[in-house]
Amino acid sequence: MRKLFLTVLVVISLAVLVLATQVNLSIMHTSDIHGNIFPVDYATGKSSAVGLAKVSTLLNEMRKSNPYTLAIDTGDLIQGTPLAYYYAKVDSSGENPMIAALNHMGFIASVIGNHEFNYGPSILERAIDEADFPVLSANIVFESSGEAAFTPYIIVEVPVEGDTVRVGVLGLTTSFIPNWEEPKNIAGLSFLDPVSTALEYVPQLREKVDVLVVAYHGGFERDLKTGAPTEELLGENVGYQILKEVKGIDVLLTGHQHRTIAEVIDGTVISQPSNWGKVAGKIDLVLEKNNGKWEIVDRSIVQVSMAGYEADSALMAMFQSFEDRVQKWLDQPVGIAIGDFYIDDPFVARLADNTLIEFVNRVQSSVTGAPISSVALFTNDIKGWKTGPITIRDINAVYIYPNTLKVIKVTGADIKAALEKSAEYFTYEDGEIVVTNSWINPKPLHYNYDMWEGIEYIVAADRPVGERVLSIRFMGKPLEMDGEYEVVLNNYRAGGGGGYTMFQGKPVVREVMLEVSEIIANYVLERVAVSATLDHNWSVGTGFIHTVGWNETLRTISEMYGIDASDIMKYNPDLKRVERIPAGTKIIIYKPALEEVPVM
Repeated sequence: MRKLFLTVLVVISLAVLVLATQVNLSIMHTSDIHGNIFPVDYATGKSSAVGLAKVSTLLNEMRKSNPYTLAIDTGDLIQGTPLAYYYAKVDSSGENPMIAALNHMGFIASVIGNHEFNYGPSILERAIDEADFPVLSANIVFESSGEAAFTPYIIVEVPVEGDTVRVGVLGLTTSFIPNWEEPKNIAGLSFLDPVSTALEYVPQLREKVDVLVVAYHGGFERDLKTGAPTEELLGENVGYQILKEVKGIDVLLTGHQHRTIAEVIDGTVISQPSNWGKVAGKIDLVLEKNNGKWEIVDRSIVQVSMAGYEADSALMAMFQSFEDRVQKWLDQPVGIAIGDFYIDDPFVARLADNTLIEFVNRVQSSVTGAPISSVALFTNDIKGWKTGPITIRDINAVYIYPNTLKVIKVTGADIKAALEKSAEYFTYEDGEIVVTNSWINPKPLHYNYDMWEGIEYIVAADRPVGERVLSIRFMGKPLEMDGEYEVVLNNYRAGGGGGYTMFQGKPVVREVMLEVSEIIANYVLERVAVSATLDHNWSVGTGFIHTVGWNETLRTISEMYGIDASDIMKYNPDLKRVERIPAGTKIIIYKPALEEVPVM
């Protein structure tokens, strides 16, 4: 499982004479590279300001200006692009390109991220074996022994003239991985609390090093300035807790959230360099030798955008032939689209049923036999495809994660709770439905807003949280709260990922262990042509529940609210006697945000 690196001697040739009493130490920080080497958008094939090739140019510049430069990555490295997928699933005859790139760039360490496990233990173990640098994580241990499954930390000795600066790097990983990952990919491993682990290791390391770096694949659960929660405090991110409770950390490198953070708080340098190599953290530390001990006397951090950097041609040349094969593979057509499966406006797509989401849900139900399915529009950049050929590139650009499918048995109450969770995505302000700020700041959480097929439902965004789902029907009848239903979800959601705790521990009826992008491709290949369909089974709007008073009729209620009687009947199909509705009857008064509405 691991190669252990306890102490690593980094030999840096001196380009300039440095006084033994002072040294400038630089750290370049990357995170969440997600398989990006080339400056390309794989969804379109067009150039993009991402990737390790651009980061390499920055790193070379940093080393020219300061030979005492260390490069550290904080995880989610080997998964995320078609290039990474192609290596893991199609052609893994050579070295893992992501590892080979970091080897070439001279990284001193990388951290285990949650997505490192996605392609299974064999791909991960091989990546670690191929790495010229240690792959760190102190809080992932073997269940059987409690011993660290990966290298917990390293101590890097940086030689300066006549002296040495010792830099300790402790690796930590979000402990939330069992909530997302396929059990077989993490079999035999336990994920300990990162805070407790840091409290154990940091005091030990502090005595041995001049500079202590904690490299954590995780982010911040609270605002760094105010301490106010910025997400549900479930334990996925504990960076703020580490910052406040673990004393002695000079540099805290983080990731996972895909945020851009550059702060110095209470003497600790904090970095989070977005994702995909869009930016890279540049940390500068000035150390002075006082009374025989190195001390940090000045520190700074900036996040450097890669938009202004040329890609390193030498690095790209190493992988160009492999990249050419990936691009050729992506452009292979697998079928024909009859009609548009296309998202013009992602916000509008989340307000009412749309052809792309309906298609993915229908594929999930078709391959699993589950009558009810849910899926998310993961980012605002996903577009889908229009009438004409469908390529592998198109499919990979729609389903961007390496998820598999699980059919779980849940109650109607669980489905209701999940719909209410998704409904929190919206809020109602100044007469308009808008996205709730906490779902887009500090990190966009679009991937946690689910849209369903196999049920009919309406959501009133102007209602209080937890009371927004006005109606849920299954096969023409109200969903039974204590009834049992089979639902197909991706493995991340089925494990409770995204705060959907109602799904945790539910019985797994069956699984499909192919990645969803592959499932979609196979579905299209088998049918050759797929038609865009839309059953308008759900929508978001405004509304409430009206309790019928004495002598009220459909007509009087219609006049009261200025809503056509036909619209009232549409959302209350169980109404029988419209001229004399029994007092106390609860009926739905609802106005969809868009014209197309579900048929209840």
